[in-house]
Amino acid sequence: MAPAQIQQANVKSVLSGDTLILAAPNNPKAERVLSLACVDAPRVRREGDEPYGFASRDFLIKHCVGKAIRFQVLYNIPTAANREYGRIMLSGGLSFPEASVAEGWVKVREDAGKRMDESDQTKQFIEKLELDQAKARADAKGVWSKENDGVIQVQSDIPDAKAFVEEHKDQKLEAVVEKVLTGDRVILRFLDSPQKHLQTMVLIAGIRAPSTKRPNTSDGKEQPAEPYGEEAVQFLDNRILQRTVYVQAVGTTPQGQLVCTIGHQQGGDMAGHILRAGLARCVDHHSTMLGSNMAKLRQAEKEAKDKKIALFKDHVGPKVSAEDVEVTVTRIQTADTIFIRNRNGSEKKINFSSIRQPKPTDPKQAPFQAEAKEFLRKKLIGKHVKVSIDGKKAASDGYEEREVATVLQGGKNVALQLVEAGWASVIRHRRDDADRSPYYDELLVAEETAQKEGKGMWSGKPTAAKQYVDYSESVQKAKIQASVLQRQRKIPAIVDFVKGPSRFTILIPRESAKLTLVLSGIRAPKTGRSPQEASDPFGPEALDFANKKCLQRDVEVDIEGTDKVGGFIGTLYVNRENVTKLLVEEGYATVHAYSAENSPHGAELFAAEKKAKDARRNIWQDYDPSQDEDAQEVTTNDTNGDSTPAGRKINYKEVVITHIDPETLKLKLQIIGTGTGALEDLMSRFRSFHVSNSASLPKDSTPKVGDFVSARFSEDKTWYRARIRRNDREKKTSDVIYIDYGNEEKLPWAELRTLPQQFDTKQLRAQAQDASLSFIQFPASQQYREDAGNFLYRVLPDRNLIANIDATDSKDGTLYITLFEKNIDIKQTESINADIISEGCAMVARKLRAWEKSGDGVQDILKSLQEKEKEAKDDRRGMWEYGDLTGDDE
Repeated sequence: MAPAQIQQANVKSVLSGDTLILAAPNNPKAERVLSLACVDAPRVRREGDEPYGFASRDFLIKHCVGKAIRFQVLYNIPTAANREYGRIMLSGGLSFPEASVAEGWVKVREDAGKRMDESDQTKQFIEKLELDQAKARADAKGVWSKENDGVIQVQSDIPDAKAFVEEHKDQKLEAVVEKVLTGDRVILRFLDSPQKHLQTMVLIAGIRAPSTKRPNTSDGKEQPAEPYGEEAVQFLDNRILQRTVYVQAVGTTPQGQLVCTIGHQQGGDMAGHILRAGLARCVDHHSTMLGSNMAKLRQAEKEAKDKKIALFKDHVGPKVSAEDVEVTVTRIQTADTIFIRNRNGSEKKINFSSIRQPKPTDPKQAPFQAEAKEFLRKKLIGKHVKVSIDGKKAASDGYEEREVATVLQGGKNVALQLVEAGWASVIRHRRDDADRSPYYDELLVAEETAQKEGKGMWSGKPTAAKQYVDYSESVQKAKIQASVLQRQRKIPAIVDFVKGPSRFTILIPRESAKLTLVLSGIRAPKTGRSPQEASDPFGPEALDFANKKCLQRDVEVDIEGTDKVGGFIGTLYVNRENVTKLLVEEGYATVHAYSAENSPHGAELFAAEKKAKDARRNIWQDYDPSQDEDAQEVTTNDTNGDSTPAGRKINYKEVVITHIDPETLKLKLQIIGTGTGALEDLMSRFRSFHVSNSASLPKDSTPKVGDFVSARFSEDKTWYRARIRRNDREKKTSDVIYIDYGNEEKLPWAELRTLPQQFDTKQLRAQAQDASLSFIQFPASQQYREDAGNFLYRVLPDRNLIANIDATDSKDGTLYITLFEKNIDIKQTESINADIISEGCAMVARKLRAWEKSGDGVQDILKSLQEKEKEAKDDRRGMWEYGDLTGDDE
């Protein structure tokens, strides 16, 4: 055998146990067919394999496909195809056809060597093949096996694709990729058993790749490939062609084709790999099949878009969504549109991304609109939510431009909850529509589940619309209904509309009643019915306050009587707070003395008005106490005429927490006001003084416990006012407490100075005040006290907060306080104290002080705190992680 030129190539695929397709190393599109010289292998055919055909081919595939090889063309047969025959050599020293003959997977041809030269080398090559074949035959290897006939039944179609998916649900099936048709379609041979295979076309789940060129059967013309279509095929060819893959059937197309995920042996979903290469796009209609896994594919697609490669080379990304902003939901317009208000008080309307309410134009969906809106109202109205803007919808079809957003309440996606309950459907976006929810795939899955389970509007059975009788349309109807309602207390209701600061349209579902409620005991400023109509001073502000507090809220009402035009006079409670009192307290209403004196809440209203006057709030901004000679503090009496024991009072102050004692968890705070302003001025002069005056205590004297001194703080080397707590004469150190901030440290005497008289406490009293959190009790366990301390250190220091001074200890002046965030609507039941209990860092105090048992809002506060403690226990938060251990902590 004369030496033949040795060439290099990559093995793209194997047609049978004796024929390979080679690709040029530097040009994968340049291919040639090479048959192994002097041998024949059984054929693999779609209509049915020859015995041992698959195994023979598989042997060659496992050794060669995807590898770089060297080869020699030994001879060729001049036909139209000009077939070449030769040998291939692998880097490990293995060569073919020798290896295939030795394993019995090919037979030596009877005319072997006749088309080759008659050299000694050729004779040695043929003799070796024949010797190897004789040994394989003697050992019953390969096609010479006597254990089976080598026949594999190949099924080429699936009678019922849906049944196949159901049968193999959640199973990973082994298959061989026979051919790559496009970047999203392959022909798979499922290896059901050693004697039975199934060969069929499969769509790769979650993606669509560009098409390849194909003939058009209608006119015979070839349809060109879409951009990157051939590259997508090449991508899969290089990675999975004739490789064993793991397949999971997830669904079928309307035409009955299988839709599957394909996993590479070396790990990873092929859909994700081709998406990252920019050679395919995600398809929405597979979301319901893939569920949460679709999100991984979208992330892979996003990576390609960010890199602007292949299909996405001209991609222009959407504007980056703003960070989550915490806002309050003020109104529900429809089941997909809400109004929100930020902390600055500005309000705007947003739509939920990617969903729509039951369609008003669809007779099957329209009857469910009211129920869907009510579902959303109960869930969101007045609640704090986090909003992330996903994009904008341009004005069209009578709709103004609107922002679309994802809304999270309690960490849960509200749009997803609507769809899960069947109260909204999912919008089918155009492929290029980037203004969609980041949870889009989850929404599609939730919609399909809701439809299958017949939830909400998919049930086809709308609840009969609630019919309300308007009892305020006539005086007579109002009086009749009032006689019924006056016998009830705290009637559950909904505020349907705010007509004015003290006038509301309310709905009472259990009575099927609609009525106008007028708050008793007050006068509120009038508001114009249009921008052109004049309003009383602070009328618009009062109306806005009432809207924020009451609109669409679940409330309770007490009815006292009716007015002359059919209005119902009474009291309105939101979150158990008296709205009348809140209006007066904020300076948005005045007390009507005669009505208030006849009201059960008279004392409360007079006290609230005095508070508003003292604070010069809103309508009282120009209040002059000298003009109100008869004003006096109202005292509440019990049925025996005795004064009620001192209870909790409402007394808000802006504070800064300056120190937290790590052992006792008691606080030091500064009350923002003239004192803190004076402290800033004193500290400025104090520091300047110490820069120029270094007079220290005499070296032979000892600071006395209780002395006020100047002390240089170790961290910033700045001088502050301090008091000596204790001394160590041997080490010449003192424990000091900084009287304006509350923190303590040990200092050498060299860091202490006499406190100049112009800076002592007679000039400005110590600004750090002792404080303790009301209603709560910290755990006795050291570990959980440390956790509580860490929580306090995260949420309290160096922030301006609002504190209600609930009570003051008459013995040591300790302030008992309830803390609230600044710049939010204060709700007595929603405080930082409550957050501490909710996190499992403390419990409701087991032994309440006298003032914690009575006074403003105490019962509501205690009930709310107990509910939060129960939730913390149920969720095993903090100190409750091992269950209820209160017996150890009390």
